[in-house]
Order: sequence, then C-alpha cells, then structure tokens
Amino acid sequence: MPLNTAPRPARRRARRFTRRDLTVLGVLLGLPVLLDVVIVWGPTLASVLLSFTSWDGIGEISWVGTENYENLFTNYPAFWPAARHNLLWLAFLGLVAAPFGLLLAVLIDRGVRFSRFYQSTLYMPVVLSLAVVGFIAQLVFSRDQGALNAILAAGDDPTDWLGDPDLNIWMILLAAAWRHTGYVMILYLAGLKAVDPSLKEAAAIDGAGEAQTFFRVVLPTLRPVNVIVGVITVIESLRAFDIVYAVNKGRNGLELLSVLVTDNIIGEASRIGFGSAIAVVLLLVSMGFVVTFLVQEMRGEKNR
Repeated sequence: MPLNTAPRPARRRARRFTRRDLTVLGVLLGLPVLLDVVIVWGPTLASVLLSFTSWDGIGEISWVGTENYENLFTNYPAFWPAARHNLLWLAFLGLVAAPFGLLLAVLIDRGVRFSRFYQSTLYMPVVLSLAVVGFIAQLVFSRDQGALNAILAAGDDPTDWLGDPDLNIWMILLAAAWRHTGYVMILYLAGLKAVDPSLKEAAAIDGAGEAQTFFRVVLPTLRPVNVIVGVITVIESLRAFDIVYAVNKGRNGLELLSVLVTDNIIGEASRIGFGSAIAVVLLLVSMGFVVTFLVQEMRGEKNR
C-alpha cells in the first residue's frame, strides 16, 4: 500500500517584531496612553486623594478624612442649589434641546427647500464656545441694552432677565440649548442618512403611517446615535461652566458645581481639599449617569 507522500503545508511562523516595530508601537501606543494618564487620570486620582485633606496649595497637607464631605453636605449652603441647577441643566438639555434637535434633523432629512442653508445656520452655534454664547446671551437678555427688552418695548420697566434669580437660569438654559440643539441635529442627520430606505418602503407597504414608520422602524435603528446623544448630553450638562461664568461668574441664581470647584480651588480661599471634594462629587455623578445609561443600552442590544 503506497504511503501518502504529499508534502505537509509548512507552518506559518509567528512574525517577530523587529526593534523598529517595537519602537513605532511604543511611540504610537505608549505616548497617547502616557498623555492620558498624565493629563486625565493623574489629576483625577490626585483630586480624590486631596479631597480627604486640608491644603491651601502652599503649606503642609494635613489628612482630615471625610471632614470635607461632611462640611460639603451639611455646612455649605451653595452646594445644594448648585446640584439642583446641574440636574435642571441635564433635564432641560435632555428633554427639550435633544428632542428638538431630532425634530429638526427629521425635517431637514425630508428634503425641505433650502435644507443646506438651514443645516448650516442651525449648526453655526456649535462652533462657538460656551463663553462666547454667554456673551451673546448678555447682548440679548441684558436689562438696559438687551435686544429682547428692546423688542418688547419695555423701556419704562425693563425685565432684568439675567439679574433676577428666578429668571436667569432659564435664560441661560435657552442659550445653552441653542448651541446643543445644532450638535444633536447633526448627529441625528448622520444617523438618518444611514437608515435603509427599504425599511421605510416595507413599512409603507404594510400600511404604516409616517408617525408609525418613524417610531417603530426609524427610531429603533437610531439606537447607536441615541447612545452618543445621551452621553454627550450628560457630559455637556455636568461640565457646564463657561456660559454662567461669563454672565455673572456663576452667582445670584446661576450656581453650578463646576463654579464651586473653581471658587474654592482658585479663589481667595484656596481650599484645595474642599474644592477637590466637590470635584469628586461631580465626577461620581457624571460617571453614575454615563455608566447607567451605557449599561441599559448594552442590555437592550443583547435583548434584541
């Protein structure tokens, strides 16, 4: 019986990285990781450690345990109004600005006339920083020379839109939403362009109306975009600082946690340990919202 003398395929040897390959990998991967650790995680861990200390930035660092957190929650009157304002910011951007951005994206995607002009105009505020948006808000809502009071012809008894603590937070939220809406619109426009037209055609053949087609066919396919919009909305809401600081330095009804961090760390008090405790609370709140949202979305993907 003849033996099978067919040659066996040669085993592929694992390619060994040369010194040049390792150098390139080290630069391309190691440098970004190093920068991330130094710029992001290093200060984050330092803030967590400093939140348990008392330090003015110059003298000796003394360990105080949870004293900063106890004072923050019980003896710091500005904390709870700032926390409420941050949550209000999140609710307004999430429940008003984001849905409005989705509505604009749907209208533009349907091919209305001058859609390119509308798209460019609505996206224009996104290229502006929140500090610039704050200055624009002052031009619009100023008590004496603001455009809004001029339009309302309130010369004898002008409304102090930015000075009244009951009104200014809502005016600033409108200005922030003006910028956030354009960002959300562009994200949803990109998602709508990627929706398979055959899905809409199949829904129309089955007798579904436009509203049913959107909510039962189109919107579920936008789940990845919803995740991005949700995370961005949380981040934008909790890191808000520039716009309120440009208006009145975050006081008189515009208190935010980020402003309190700045006032305690950079202000005259130089309470770096106490300011770090506020920063840690803001970090935990941000991570709590983002992680919970992402976990819910991933569970939804698995159940589909």
